[in-house]
Amino acid sequence: MKHELTYTACNIGLAIGLVASNALAQTTANGPYYAPPSWDQTLACTTVANCPRFVVLSNMKSDAVLDRNTGLVWQRAMDRFQDNWYRSQLQCIQSNIGGVRGWRLPTIQELMTLWDEAGYVLSNQDFHMPAGHPFSTANLRWWTATTSDVNAFFAWAAGYSATYEPITFNKENNAFAYAVCVRGEAVVSPQ
Repeated sequence: MKHELTYTACNIGLAIGLVASNALAQTTANGPYYAPPSWDQTLACTTVANCPRFVVLSNMKSDAVLDRNTGLVWQRAMDRFQDNWYRSQLQCIQSNIGGVRGWRLPTIQELMTLWDEAGYVLSNQDFHMPAGHPFSTANLRWWTATTSDVNAFFAWAAGYSATYEPITFNKENNAFAYAVCVRGEAVVSPQ
């Protein structure tokens, strides 16, 4: 009987200890919580002040932007690194943007989520971003992590081109495109 009481007391003490240790865990995060994206939603932007789609993340020193359509977090300064594909991959891997690591090049599918088909104008010589976007960008092209399925020495890029469509380009070209880094689960694995 004495042995059973000791065993029961130990179990009760262990349970109280577990509950107490769980009570000390952080249960809230800084900033607002955003539910996972719904792939059928459209959050239209009209101006920077009225853009529910993009949220500049102050807890990342305003160096990153949450896209509430996709749940991806993008580097805000999209014109920071220009290099070949290999070094662009490395730039993102080594980046500490907003005090946070874990960045990568986006897939072609992810990068194209920033393309605004409705605002596309043939005479406009840049990747047409949604109205009200908070990114710092100009007439640029960006590398993606997606290798061409036709030629392994080429990778997909998007941005200004003669056809205004995503194109593949030699991975070793040093001045072709910029690295824009992203965080989040890859929508599609890079080929």
